[in-house]
Amino acid sequence: MKRAAPLTLAAVAAALAAITAAAALTAPGSGAADGRPAGAAAARMPVERSTLTCPAPSSSDVAETAYTSFTPGDGAAQGGTARLVGATKEAKPLLELKEPGKPVGATASGAEAPALTGAADGSAAPGWTAQVTTKVAVGQARGLLGVACTPPGTDFWFPAVSTGRGRQDYVHLTNADEVPAVVDVQLFGPDGAVKSEQGGGEHIKVAPRSSVAVLLSTLVPGQFADLTAHVTTRSGRVGAAVQVMEDGVGADWLPASADPAGSLVLPGIPADATSVRLVAYAPGKDDADLRIRLAGPGGSISPAGNEQLHVKAGMTAVVDLADVTRGEPGSLVLTPTEGQPPVGVVAAVRVVRGSGAKQELGFVPAAAPVGARATVADTRTEQNATVLSLTVPAGAADAKVRLTASDGTRQELTVKAGTTLAVPSTPAKGPYALAVETTAGGPLHASRTLT
Repeated sequence: MKRAAPLTLAAVAAALAAITAAAALTAPGSGAADGRPAGAAAARMPVERSTLTCPAPSSSDVAETAYTSFTPGDGAAQGGTARLVGATKEAKPLLELKEPGKPVGATASGAEAPALTGAADGSAAPGWTAQVTTKVAVGQARGLLGVACTPPGTDFWFPAVSTGRGRQDYVHLTNADEVPAVVDVQLFGPDGAVKSEQGGGEHIKVAPRSSVAVLLSTLVPGQFADLTAHVTTRSGRVGAAVQVMEDGVGADWLPASADPAGSLVLPGIPADATSVRLVAYAPGKDDADLRIRLAGPGGSISPAGNEQLHVKAGMTAVVDLADVTRGEPGSLVLTPTEGQPPVGVVAAVRVVRGSGAKQELGFVPAAAPVGARATVADTRTEQNATVLSLTVPAGAADAKVRLTASDGTRQELTVKAGTTLAVPSTPAKGPYALAVETTAGGPLHASRTLT
C-alpha cells in the first residue's frame, strides 16, 4: 500500500512465501524395518521438485505486470531449472530460472497476460518462489496489486470477500496438473451458509493446465457486504486467490488465510490506514471468543471499545477498527479471551488508506509463522519499493532475524515480543530477492507492503 506519493497505486500483498532449504522425509516404518538402526534420526533429503501457480494478473487493458522468480543459493549447485509457463493450451514459456541465488524477471502488458503454472527441479527446487506485481493506473481495477505464486492445494479460506454493491470479487482457480480438478466454493455470511437456488459454486471444473476466474456474486442471490469463502476440491488440486475490485478504492489481491487456529497474527497494517475492518470466521462447531491486540513498534495495546470479538460457529463476524494504527505500523494479534478454550478461526482485514478520490484498498490475511526461512522477490528497484513488516506475538521470545539480499548484503535485527518492526527495502539493480531467517526466538510472522 502506498504511503504517500504521486499516484494512487497501492497494495498490501500476501504474507511472505515460506521456504525451506531441505525437507525432512521419513521412510515407511522405523528402525531395522527400514534399514536404519533403532532410534536413528530421519534422513534429511533435498527438495527435488516444486510446483507453483500464479493467477491471471488483471482484466485491465492498461495493466503493466512484472514477474520475479528466485531460488535461494550461492550458485554453486548445478543441474536444475525453474520455469513458469502460461496456463493455456499453448503453454508458452514466460520465465526461466537456471541458477540459484540469481533472481530473474519478465514483464507483460494488458489484459491478455495469462495465469501461470510452473515447476522447478534439481537445485532450483528448494525454496523456489515467484511473485507477480501489477500496476493499473485508472479504472475500477486501479492499484498496485501484488501476489505470491502459491503451491496447489485442496482447501482454502478467504475471509473478507463480498458480493455487496460496488464490489466485484473473483476467485481465481489455477490447475497446474495433467488431470482435471473439480472445485466447490461455499460462502458464509453473518447468519451462516449462504444458500444458492441452483447449486452455484459446486462442481466447478478446471481443466488441466488452465485457470478459471469465478465471480462470487454469480454464485448466490442477494448482496452480502462481508462473507467468508471456503474453496475445496472434490478431485485434483488448484492454486486459489481472490482478486477484489471495489468502486472508489481500487483493487487488490486477497490471499488465503492461514489455516484455522486458536490464535492468529495478521501482520503489516500500514501506519496511515484510515479504515481497518476485521473479518473472522469459525469453521467448527464451537463459538470463538477472541481478544484483539494491536502490536505496534513500542508494544501491544487493545483497541479502545474493540477489545474482544465473539465469533459464532459457522458464521462470519465483523468489527470495524477504523484508523486503529494511528500513524504507526502495526499487526493484529487474535488470541482466546481469558478463561476460554482455543477455537479454530480464520481471519483477514480489509484496509483502506487515503480519502476521497485518493482512497486505496488492501488486504492482510492471517499469516502462519515464517519458520526458519522465508523469501520475497520483486523487480521494482526504487527505494522503499517493498516494506517488510516483522511481528512476534506478546508472550513469545524476542526473535533474532537475519535479512539477506540476493546481492549478498546482510542485516541483523531483533524483533521484540509484542511488537511490529517495519523494514524498508534499499535500492537494487534489476530483479532482487530478500530472504528472512529466524535465527533465534519467535515465532516470527511477516508480510510485505508494496509501494
